[in-house]
Amino acid sequence: MHILMINPPHTAIGSRIPGEQLPPLGLLSVGGPLLDAGHEVTLLDAEHGPMDLDEICRRAVAHAPEAILFGHSGSTSIHPTVAALSRVLARMLPGAVLIYGGVFPTYHWREVLTEEPQIDIIVRGEGEATVVRLLDALAANTPLAAVPGLAFRGDDHAPHATPPAPVISDLDAHRVGWELIDHADYSYWGGKRAVVVQFSRGCPHRCNYCGQRGFWTTWRHRDPVRFAAEIARLHREEGVEVFNFADENPSASRKPWRAFLEALIAEAVEVTLVGSTRADDIVRDADILHLYKQAGFERFLLGMENTDEATLKLIKKGGTTNKDREAIRLMRRHGILSMATWVVGFEEETPRDLLRGLRQILSYDPDQIQALYVTPHRWTPFFRHAADRTVIQTDTRKWDYKHQVLQTRHLRPWQLIAMVKAIEVVAQTRPRAIRRLLTQRDPRLRHAQRWYYRMGQRVWRHEVREFLREHGALAADGPSLRAFWGQPQDAEEESMSKRWRGAAK
Repeated sequence: MHILMINPPHTAIGSRIPGEQLPPLGLLSVGGPLLDAGHEVTLLDAEHGPMDLDEICRRAVAHAPEAILFGHSGSTSIHPTVAALSRVLARMLPGAVLIYGGVFPTYHWREVLTEEPQIDIIVRGEGEATVVRLLDALAANTPLAAVPGLAFRGDDHAPHATPPAPVISDLDAHRVGWELIDHADYSYWGGKRAVVVQFSRGCPHRCNYCGQRGFWTTWRHRDPVRFAAEIARLHREEGVEVFNFADENPSASRKPWRAFLEALIAEAVEVTLVGSTRADDIVRDADILHLYKQAGFERFLLGMENTDEATLKLIKKGGTTNKDREAIRLMRRHGILSMATWVVGFEEETPRDLLRGLRQILSYDPDQIQALYVTPHRWTPFFRHAADRTVIQTDTRKWDYKHQVLQTRHLRPWQLIAMVKAIEVVAQTRPRAIRRLLTQRDPRLRHAQRWYYRMGQRVWRHEVREFLREHGALAADGPSLRAFWGQPQDAEEESMSKRWRGAAK
């Protein structure tokens, strides 16, 4: 079949980098198996530009696809764009099957199929194996009910779902379709050719707010040596310099993680690696952090979420402030930059809580900070805890962690953003941070730090201007979270079946 995969433009993101963009790993991961199954596959990455709806439709029609696949990493906030785009394409390409995948449609399949009649089929959970089975069924005109991991309308026109697909036990069984992109079109980290990669899927920890944990169902990893060889090949043959890890927790298991680091070091390629991990893993790996550095890691985002122990207990983070502080110290000793995420917008927060958070951030002394807003998803346990809170942001395009979406009891929205933006300035311009910026001897780290400061200033100004322009649209008397999104769905948190033998070690 002739398949067109569309990566829609994200309409709300404030950190879009002019002239820089990362490729859509999710669609490339689905594209590789489809190519290997004999299908003709084209990727339309509408993030380039970004393209407007008319341009996307014009290009889509020119391809005359038999099937269109929609997917995006910012799944919840991109849904309104997918809905609008698919309505137009359904009229312009009436013979094409419209297929939708990602985290949001995986869980909201009932609502999507009810409210968006132009969407034909939803792929739930991991897509590599499911999409191939789906398109084989479409090509052979066999019943979709025999394909696990789907949702569609039955003969009664009501939404129906097949049983969950089994998780993919061998992540190396399905290759990434790198040939679907021109690597020269993608860069990051200050103009360096870049891609997104994934060593592992899932997370073994039980943080109750995470919208990704249940989607992947269980933690697994790729073969360490094969993964290192893929990175080396992309560097040597395609000139890729920066590899951005999409993993929630790539270092969850020390043995395969160390094997990957040693395998990449043995490849003798000079690359830049950036990613996310837990402070606990950094502290655990204190004796091998030199391998992190030798492999090419320049920065880790540490999901600290909050500096208040009571809040960490509420969200079941499982970490401690002492380990957070120690992880940053260890990374700095080994020449690895730290970015600490700090989540605000909890119901009972007061100005005093935010100021205490600032003092804690300053005591942690991270190289960079990123402020996010608590954004509950219906399929997570935290949603049940927050179900009766008031929604002030009813534009779901803004449910991207960078906009306040829930009302707080003691702070108005303007007060919260004013304090957050002031805290960001204080944290990023503190004397120790500026001194490190100006005196950094490592040229690669100096480049990374200065690039981030330029980006941080741009994002800071964008978010302030956007709030001043749009704060009047916030709904002070909005609906409850439960009324806005529906009943809690945490009983369905795991999107796939664990029907495979053996576990990652």
